[in-house]
Amino acid sequence: MGSAAELAAAALMMLGFPALMLAALVPSIPAFAAAAAVTYLADHYLHRKSSYLVNRLSKVRAGLSIRFLIRQLLLILLLARLSLADNLIYYGAIACFIAFYGLQAPHGALVTLIRNRRRMPVATRNIDLASRIRIPDAPSRRLLHRSAEKMLHLDLAAVVGILVSGALESAVVGFVGIGITVGLGSAYVLALMPYVRGAKTPPNADKVLAAVDDWLAEYKPETVLYFSGSKDSAYQVNMWLETMEQLDSKPLIILRERAILNSLAPTTVPVICVPGGVHLMNLDLTNVRVALYAANVGKNIHLLRVPTMKHVFIGHGDSDKLASVNPYSKVYDEVWTAGRAGRDRYAIADVGVRDEDIVEVGRPQLAPIQGRHGVPEGRTPTVLYAPTWEGWDGNPGNTSLVLAGENIVKKLVKADPPVRVLYKPHPFTGTVSKEAGAAHRRITALVEKAAAERATDTRFTVDAAAQSAAKAELTRIEARLAELSGNGGGNGNGFGKGDEAEATRDGLVDIAKHEEIARLRTEWNDAYWRSVPDWEHRVITGAEPRLYDCFNVSDAMVSDISSVVSDFIASGKPYAVTDSAELGVEEFKRQNTAVRAATILSNSAAELGELLDAVRDPSADPLAEDRKDLKRYLLGPDEPTSIEQFNTAVANLAIKAEARNVGQESRAAATGAELTA
Repeated sequence: MGSAAELAAAALMMLGFPALMLAALVPSIPAFAAAAAVTYLADHYLHRKSSYLVNRLSKVRAGLSIRFLIRQLLLILLLARLSLADNLIYYGAIACFIAFYGLQAPHGALVTLIRNRRRMPVATRNIDLASRIRIPDAPSRRLLHRSAEKMLHLDLAAVVGILVSGALESAVVGFVGIGITVGLGSAYVLALMPYVRGAKTPPNADKVLAAVDDWLAEYKPETVLYFSGSKDSAYQVNMWLETMEQLDSKPLIILRERAILNSLAPTTVPVICVPGGVHLMNLDLTNVRVALYAANVGKNIHLLRVPTMKHVFIGHGDSDKLASVNPYSKVYDEVWTAGRAGRDRYAIADVGVRDEDIVEVGRPQLAPIQGRHGVPEGRTPTVLYAPTWEGWDGNPGNTSLVLAGENIVKKLVKADPPVRVLYKPHPFTGTVSKEAGAAHRRITALVEKAAAERATDTRFTVDAAAQSAAKAELTRIEARLAELSGNGGGNGNGFGKGDEAEATRDGLVDIAKHEEIARLRTEWNDAYWRSVPDWEHRVITGAEPRLYDCFNVSDAMVSDISSVVSDFIASGKPYAVTDSAELGVEEFKRQNTAVRAATILSNSAAELGELLDAVRDPSADPLAEDRKDLKRYLLGPDEPTSIEQFNTAVANLAIKAEARNVGQESRAAATGAELTA
């Protein structure tokens, strides 16, 4: 149900309909009115909460329309039991509900037609289509949002009027209510009609696609970041947005799912969302020379088939997971890794990726990660616990959450001298394994309980004035961010508009606003950490604070085999990795490059003391030099910078693509000359 309130509302709604029938049979107008009110309110509440129950009821032929129809039929039964079957109000009620349901068909058809006609074949951001095609304003949100529920609730006037007529034995009030219901229903239908034709509808698919091709011909994109995936995987493309903004060549982002577009972080790069494979294959991408892929998914084939560009797998993280050496990578012209470690992984895995097709480009995303500065005197050291999720295959080595998570957190919150714990789980945690989800909830409870206990410990003090000032600053920044993002309705990049078509029309980024948002997010992060005591345990979920922000305020990290470990190594700080599959220290290090400079934890977490000693006293850190060497091996050299390496790789591959295309043209010309001769 999602909450106790939803469970209570569901119970009331399910009990309300039998109560309605009983009240109709008795008959009792007050009881019927009370039961009807309960069902109306409970139903409305559950719909606003998008409750699981109401979504399932439609699957068992008890959907929204059926529930309203049953209530209306029971009202007619009540009138019959009140001996009003020969009264004018009885026939008026029957005629009203028939007419009202007669309005449901055109209403539903119009809503569906409007939505379909306003769903363009592509959706864009940062692309000027408004100067090329006319895209009218979206209908008022009041017309289309939860339209079926709004239409059905118009019967309320008739139901109230008929009940009053039954009580007073006068048809006047009932017919007033009937008139209001039928009148409002008719007005609703009439209000929708202008949006299905004429000037209020967007152009057809052919005109939209022609406008996009016209823009492409003018812009001439050279490097494309291509991405397809579920809404939850949007982080995989978001991590590359800043890199795309720093390219020397003209960038373009191509997405395949509207859900990803709506979850895309603000960017200045032009974005085209093309759900249809045929539409994508017909786009004019003749100027593109390099295509970058952040994930191995089936829809990649729709762009991989284009021979005039070179295709590169850049991934969405660098780790020793099997996904980092997927045999699918053979389909790309090149595979770019952060450092030498990625190259060696492919060689060891022997999955068909040739060494000459691997290019080391560093990790441009790691630039914000700060190095180690030690723990200042008087500050409680911070340890970040950032486990990865359980994965699809059920391998016990995927995550430490299930077997070791509670042991890790218990030892950290009880550490003496004390440390602060930040718990930031992977966003996919619990999506596959119930055990992982349950472990996450238990760990969350542990951290929150320890935080509450620490707040009452007299050893830990709070600078109330500084904290209050930081919270006030947070409020100010959040208000300004909401204002810049469109009254909280979007994410600063045009996504809070009336609908997809309107967002496409108005989705040109305001550079000044974009830069202000970036600055404010940095200020928000600083204010966030100042608004909480530096000794307070915290559970951190959601997009903010970001993972790298957590890195920067932490003095050490505990994690699992994932790209999180490789990224954290950029900081040079001590870290620990859990051998959840119990391979043993030597075998674990042999199989996983990123742990070779880590404290290796068993599922009991007994070894955590070694990590904490290294945090408290850098001279007692035997792995410091090993981490420096491993950083170079995993992430490449510090100079030239990663973004410089990345741009060089793009330029070199673009030259190869152009050479191939020129060669093809030369061969085609030679063949044509031979045929002519």
